[in-house]
Amino acid sequence: MEERKHETPAPEAEKRPVRTGPWIAAFKFVPLLVFALLVIVFKLDLLVAAPVATAAALLVYMIIMREKSFEKAFEHGLAATRKIVLIFFILMFAYGVAECFMATGVGASLIILALKLGITARTVAIVSLLVTCVLSIATGSSWGTFAACAPIFLWLNHLVGGDVLLTLCAIAGGSCFGDNIGMISDVTVLSCGMQDVKIIDRIKHQMVWCFGCLAVALVIFYVAGLHLPNTQGDVQAALNSIPAEAVAALEEKRPSAVLLLEQVKIGVPYYMVIPMLLVIVLSFLGLHTLICLGVGMFASLVLGYFAGTADLHVWLNDLLFGGFSGAGEWVIVMMMWVSAFGGIMNAMDAFDPLAKLVVKASRTVHGLMGWCGVLCLMGNVALADEAAQVATMSPIVRDIVEKNVETDDEKDAYKLRLRLATFTSSMGIYGSQLIPWHCFPVFFAGIASAVYPMRYFSPVDVIGKNYLSFLIVGTALLLTFTGWDRFVPGFGLPKSARLRKRGAEAKNPE
Repeated sequence: MEERKHETPAPEAEKRPVRTGPWIAAFKFVPLLVFALLVIVFKLDLLVAAPVATAAALLVYMIIMREKSFEKAFEHGLAATRKIVLIFFILMFAYGVAECFMATGVGASLIILALKLGITARTVAIVSLLVTCVLSIATGSSWGTFAACAPIFLWLNHLVGGDVLLTLCAIAGGSCFGDNIGMISDVTVLSCGMQDVKIIDRIKHQMVWCFGCLAVALVIFYVAGLHLPNTQGDVQAALNSIPAEAVAALEEKRPSAVLLLEQVKIGVPYYMVIPMLLVIVLSFLGLHTLICLGVGMFASLVLGYFAGTADLHVWLNDLLFGGFSGAGEWVIVMMMWVSAFGGIMNAMDAFDPLAKLVVKASRTVHGLMGWCGVLCLMGNVALADEAAQVATMSPIVRDIVEKNVETDDEKDAYKLRLRLATFTSSMGIYGSQLIPWHCFPVFFAGIASAVYPMRYFSPVDVIGKNYLSFLIVGTALLLTFTGWDRFVPGFGLPKSARLRKRGAEAKNPE
């Protein structure tokens, strides 16, 4: 057998003389408190907050575990980071696809097709919800989708006399749809990687539920707008009415959105939607995610060449380089630090009191899984960032389930991990829109105020009529706690799953 010289196994913390007691348990939460304060109170970027929080976690770990070696302590963080290396490659491709789709006209073609439907004050919120849902799936960027669509639909809403808050919340909810069910979102990629599940499997698992929530949200938005006028608006007039200062503000905050707006104004061929369709079709055929994304990028080059929106030099040196470097300069580095933070926290069982509380409160598998969803939501409340929540809470909820639930085979255990991946992503993305201090509503309110200076928007404005977010978060928890998820095709938990015996007979989830 080949000798392994370069791998250092993570130290076995339980064999060391550790400090115990209620105050020690509370002391373990200090790094999480530091993390939350840096992000929420001091408004530091995760790229700064995560390393500082990791340093705090290392210090607490070394004190509690009586560890004198920095290398051995930090090995827990390195071990956690090694597990998600594949995610970094997928993220680079995902960012590359997003750049290609935004710049070559894929996103613009989707908007143009949707705008052909005809828009009135009653339907502007519905159309904006549909457009942002599709565009966010195509580009994998919630912030980019919001920045691109907010100027169009807020000004179109203004021209037709619609409800501006209803439209704002529709844009916000739809902009995150791709983060919840798309293939190229960083949160989707991370949540699946942390649970060792394939992205396409997770999409199939939650597809009926997710699109069912969208259908119900569309009905609610329609009913909420029935009192509004039914006069059709002029899309071109709405685009032309966007003031120069609003475009300048958008250029500063999200330059790629300005290019997409220009493409919508001048028009692009409808066949530019093909790259997005190829990615979706190939993924459902079972091809590796990297292949699907690579085909999408190449197709955008070929079709963009004929459409006059791309050439090889720009594609290589601007779009691919911009996408890969964009992933490397922030999201990949941030995820490395957040993952290391989670690994160190888990190594000292910092979240063990929460895990024991969840287990004690659960009498069925559905109850245990439901409380895992609540933990993910609470993690988002505490950290105010969906990526930090996914990286921190994923190993916690996975450990809870693996230690307390048994199944007949690995296939059923895999289904449980699919639900956990859904929870970490959904409670991170859509839970964020229900938290006023979270970075999502803060960003959305800032963009909306910049591109539509007719009024000032606060983060609370993004919450009130955000019906899709309420539906996603509420139904995910309700269906899981009650066991009604078995009535949703593909979404039910495996029947063989049962709680491990804890001094009493285990109970079946049904």
